Amino acid sequence: MTLVRGCIGSLVAHQPLGKDVIAHAVDAATRDPRFNPVTAAEYPLLNIEVSVRGGGGSQRQLPSRPAMEKKPLNHFHPGSSVLSFGTAGCNSGCRFCQNFDIAKARSIDKLSVGASPEKIAQIAASRGIDSVAFTYNDPIVFAEYAIDTAQACRALGIHPIAVTAGYMSAEARPDFYAAMDAANIDLKGFTEDFYWKVTGTHLADVLATIDYAVNEARTPEGEHVWVELTTLLIPGLNDDDAQLHAECTWIGEHLGPDVPLHFSAFHPSYRMMDVPPTPHETLTRTRAIALAEGLHYVYAGNVHDREGDTTYCPNPQCHAKLIERDWYRIIADRLSASSGGNGHCPQCGTAIAGRW
Repeated sequence: MTLVRGCIGSLVAHQPLGKDVIAHAVDAATRDPRFNPVTAAEYPLLNIEVSVRGGGGSQRQLPSRPAMEKKPLNHFHPGSSVLSFGTAGCNSGCRFCQNFDIAKARSIDKLSVGASPEKIAQIAASRGIDSVAFTYNDPIVFAEYAIDTAQACRALGIHPIAVTAGYMSAEARPDFYAAMDAANIDLKGFTEDFYWKVTGTHLADVLATIDYAVNEARTPEGEHVWVELTTLLIPGLNDDDAQLHAECTWIGEHLGPDVPLHFSAFHPSYRMMDVPPTPHETLTRTRAIALAEGLHYVYAGNVHDREGDTTYCPNPQCHAKLIERDWYRIIADRLSASSGGNGHCPQCGTAIAGRW
């Protein structure tokens, strides 16, 4: 995975600025001579992101239609569009943070362009976007703003989604998760030693949040909030068999086998530039561990891996491919309502956990 493909630099607008920025961003992402040319296979997977710095601070402008799979949420309206945004600051201190430019921003670097909750919801609605995701930095640090935005989105039929590390107090959980239709929660490792030394937070608090979000949190309509988990595998720190078996056992015992688990490949970043990227075989091994522990939906992320990206029927007598993916790209969908499915395996009729 290439995290940076190019730089726009400064520009003089010859047309409305938005059009010039888009054109320059595409050129920077695809034609920057410092990087290998984009291949035909890579082109559908490009996700162009623009950071603009001006006299009033920095504004992070994010793409309007990344796929739901980028959150990652594989069982929540697959392939639907998402408007993603974040603010500045974070309550975790992850040494591997891949959004450190905003998560570690000082107050002078915070977003300088106002966007009311209603405006965000209206922008999403006007572009036909299905969901709004609070992401990039942890939405618990702007919880009131996220909750207000979630309410504005729901009023227009747009799903609010949280992408979070789950490090929050028991008092904050009910209001926060009641505002969300779905969440992807990071389970960054499975020892207190790892959590404290690498993220500056505590494992027990995160586990309590995950338990609450899966088993207790409800939408206003009384539905369970849909939750998926992500573990970023960092070589030598949280990828040993013992830690992974313990994590998967806990998930099975406390959450059940139907909560999707994403194992994601690490790429050197921030204060961990000296740690190598996650080998592909590590993702294959950890996925096999989780499946052997009885979890039904386990995915390999941040790599091309059709087998590891695909949703399979959990019925051991069936195991049909239901949604075939390559990274974030959906190749075939036999499950979602938007593709004529009904949330059940068309081969054996097994109900598949998720929102389809």
